[in-house]
Amino acid sequence: MATKRTTTKPPKNAPPALVVCSPCDGSGMVAATVRVGRKRRPVGQQDGICLNCLGSGLAPTA
Repeated sequence: MATKRTTTKPPKNAPPALVVCSPCDGSGMVAATVRVGRKRRPVGQQDGICLNCLGSGLAPTA
């Protein structure tokens, strides 16, 4: 008499947890200091895109 073989499927891998980018805290924007004049004195700040995550708000995986 032949025995019945049963195969089990391997468990599906869970997607990796999304990690928030640390320089921008997940907003995708960082403050950039605006400098003017020959002495390059700071006069204020403006929003700029986060160069670590490129505005996505998620930390790079590599």
